[in-house]
Parts: sequence; C-alpha cells; structure tokens
Amino acid sequence: MADWLLLRLPRGPEQGATWLIVDARGAPTGPPQGGPLALAAARAAGRRVAVLVPGTDVLLAEPDVPVKAGAKLPQLVPYALEEQLADDIDDLHFAIGKRTGDSHRVPVAVVTRALLDEWLATLRGAGLEPEALYADSELLPQNPGQAVALLEEDAVFVRAPGGTPVTLPADALGEALEIAKSGADSTATGARGLILYTGAAEWQRHAPQVEAARPQFDGIKVQLLTGGPLALFAQQLPGGSAINLLQGTYTPTAARAVGFRAWRVAALLLAGLIGLHIVGKAAEWQVLKKREHQVDATIRDTYRSAMGTEPPGTAEARHHMEARLLAAQRAGGGLLPALQAFVQARDAAPGASMQALNFHGGSLEMKLSAPDASSLDHLSQALRGGGWQADLIGGSNVPQGYEGRIQLRATGM
Repeated sequence: MADWLLLRLPRGPEQGATWLIVDARGAPTGPPQGGPLALAAARAAGRRVAVLVPGTDVLLAEPDVPVKAGAKLPQLVPYALEEQLADDIDDLHFAIGKRTGDSHRVPVAVVTRALLDEWLATLRGAGLEPEALYADSELLPQNPGQAVALLEEDAVFVRAPGGTPVTLPADALGEALEIAKSGADSTATGARGLILYTGAAEWQRHAPQVEAARPQFDGIKVQLLTGGPLALFAQQLPGGSAINLLQGTYTPTAARAVGFRAWRVAALLLAGLIGLHIVGKAAEWQVLKKREHQVDATIRDTYRSAMGTEPPGTAEARHHMEARLLAAQRAGGGLLPALQAFVQARDAAPGASMQALNFHGGSLEMKLSAPDASSLDHLSQALRGGGWQADLIGGSNVPQGYEGRIQLRATGM
C-alpha cells in the first residue's frame, strides 16, 4: 500500500505546518519537516494525504442513539447533540465514527462548515487533496488501563481509559490531570496510571506540577518526544479508529470515484451473469427443440409403419393410434386373448403346432400343422366351444401330416 503524508495544520497564523512521511504501518520513513504548505504538497505525489486539524476546533462527543437507527443515524445525531451545541445545527458538519459492538453510544465529531470549508480551500490552494481529515486529539493513543496525555507548548490533550479525548490550554494542566485521575479511577482494574507524552522544553516548564500530582496516581510514565508528536499520531493511522471529517458532501472525489467504479464492476459482473444465464437457456432451448424434432420424426415413422398412411400431424398421430388400438381391442378381443384361447383349445388336437400367425383388424389368422385334417377340425370346434368364431379356411396334405389355416375372431364380428 502507498505511504502516507501526515500533515498537521497549525493552531495559529504565526505557526507553520508540520508533516511526516510514514509507511502503511504508521512507521516514519524520515524525520518530521515543517514550513509552507507548498513544500508539503511537493511531498504528496504518489502518497495518501491525511491532515490533522486543531482539536480545539472540533467537538468530540458520544451521544446515546438507538442501535436500530440504521440509515437514519445521520439525521438523529444532530438532534441528540443539540443541547450541547451553541451554533445552529444547519451551520455544523457532523462526522460519525464506528460504534463499538451493540453500544448505544456513537462517536461523533462536530465542526462548523465555514471552518471546514476554510481548511479545505487552504489545502487545495496549496495543491493538496486530502483523503482524510482528523482532529489531532483523536490520534492520541488509547490505553485500556491508563490515562494518556500529550503536553505541548500551548495545549494539553488527555484521554481517560475508554474515554473521548479532551483538549485544554496548557495552562489548564491541573484540570487535565484531574480528568486523567477521575477517568483512571473508573476503570475496571481500579488502576490510576498515567502516560504523559511531552517535549523537553514543555517538561522542563511543567515538571514540578506533574511531580506534585504523582501521589494521586499509581504511576506516571513520562515519554519525551524529541521530534514532536507527529510520529506518535502516525501510529494510530493503520487502526482507522479516528473519525474522518470528510464524510457526506465532503467525501473526497477520488473516494466517490472508487465507490462508483466498485459499483460499476459489480453491475458489469451482474450483467455478465445474466447474459451467461440467457445464453445457457438459449442453448438448452435449442437442444430441446432438436430433440423435439427427433421425437416428431420417430412418431411419424411409427405411425406410417403401423397405420400404412402418412400421419395427419404429430399432435393427432397419437390420438389416431390410440383410437385404432382401442377399436381393435373392442372388436377382436385383442391378440393376447386370442392366443390364450388357442392354448386352451390345443388339447383337442394333440400334435398340432403353430407355424405362423398374422393379427389384423381384430382377426387372428394361424398357419397350423397337425397329424391329419381331423385334428384341425377338432381344434376349430374347441375354439368355437370357447366362444370364438373359428373357420378352417384351407389346408393340404404334407409329408409330415397336414397343414391348414384357421381364422380366429371374437364372436359377433
């Protein structure tokens, strides 16, 4: 991932901007620098730009908003904070952070739109297009068991364990230490530790006051920042817990373009999936159509073979064949009943056997061989006795005995 240009705007016109190049993990790749914004803009090429604005100008709060607020959260937050605000909510910009679990409290950063517009105009005038805008106090480290404070020349930041950062003038260090003590007292472990980050000059100036407060804590750990607090702030960038002020109408154009491209890719993939589905269904339809033609051809061939004529159509062929079969069954009792009758009557003509048969129009014509003509006559009589119409329609003597033909059909045909 690309490196960051972490730029801090000054709190006053007499101060200059400071910046630091850090990698994606938040580790500095060089020393902090300071000067006009134009110099910082020259270092922004190919890097992501995050800008820190004075925490004294940003209100950080955690209003109580229902978890089920959903998409209405941006509309509910201003009214949840209305009593804490001196300005008209229409003149303010509300940036919303990430809610912790199912907590009802929502991290919110509030700044006047006029001041936010001024910061962005200044940055863009210098050729800088920030990806993120944070209150500098938001990048103060968090510690679950100890309060954390940053003492600078003109300001002191303090964050109680699990609390929201508070920014006070440096002269209010006593009040800041009291906030740190009360916040640490409320932790589950009951610890009252304090980690204090400061510069050498600030420590020399305020050391007596800090040392005087040491008995109020279980321990105070002082860490001197030789290059300023930017490297400390940079450590919080990868976590992404700070509230980016560039939300809503202030969302960077590049981020919107990325979002649009992501949706466009998703839309293209969906369109491709639908297209593949349509192509697959079309191919399946073609295969089914081909098989339908094959079945139609088979039906026509079967009809032509069974009926001796061309079928009137594939839809009517089945009905015609079923009607003909039903008529044949009704007219002649069917082939199987006729054969069953022959088997039953065969005992009347010992030695008689069937040589060939032809069933047509409900009539069964059998070519039989027997020892003599009287045997076939006895067979015909037995069939007639069984309720069938049996006629001996021809015969002749052969070396093996006698061959004749009997026509068998159901009585009444």
